[in-house]
Amino acid sequence: MYVESILKTKGDEVVAVAPSDTIAAAIQILNEKGIGAVLVRDPSEEIVGIVSERDIVRGIARHKGSCLDMKVSDLMTSPVISCQPDDSIDKIMQLMTDRRIRHLPVMKDGELLGIISIGDVVKRRISEIEHETEALRQYIAAG
Repeated sequence: MYVESILKTKGDEVVAVAPSDTIAAAIQILNEKGIGAVLVRDPSEEIVGIVSERDIVRGIARHKGSCLDMKVSDLMTSPVISCQPDDSIDKIMQLMTDRRIRHLPVMKDGELLGIISIGDVVKRRISEIEHETEALRQYIAAG
């Protein structure tokens, strides 16, 4: 299984904020959309960072309430680690585990195709295991 199979199911919607937006505005978007991270894109639409719930929690721990008025660029993670649609699910799981990240933009030839989360990856892997288990059951039953 590959990343492209996740995007086929999930879709290609990507939520982004500007580096100059406040952390409070980013939190509002995360809450409204029910997501854990947003890409940070400059006026030319180039990805310059990503800001996640984890980045925000760390910002609050360091800066207390003043964190809400800070710019997204002050807390975002940059550069952004991305993946490609032909990366295997196993490779992505390893990358996310090793780098302790939960969200990956999917890029191909410099074009943003979507974003996947660790939840998307785990859901896909569980589905894959369930299909393999069913195929083995049918094979054994037919044997």
